[in-house]
Amino acid sequence: MSEEARRFGDIKRTFPDITQSMLTKQLRELESDGLLHREVYKEVPPRVEYSLTCLGKGFLPILHSMSECGEYNLG
Repeated sequence: MSEEARRFGDIKRTFPDITQSMLTKQLRELESDGLLHREVYKEVPPRVEYSLTCLGKGFLPILHSMSECGEYNLG
């Protein structure tokens, strides 16, 4: 697995309050919008990895700024 790719379980652990169905819906939406790439490996059990596309990576500076702003104003 590359450093940037994340498996579903890893993402779920990052956001413990989200339901599995909502996380699946959000990941599918991000993939549909071209922000995420979903790689399915034909293994038993199946393995799926998610990674940011170039378009998705372009949003990182904005998200980092929003996070810093939130921490500053809430912290």
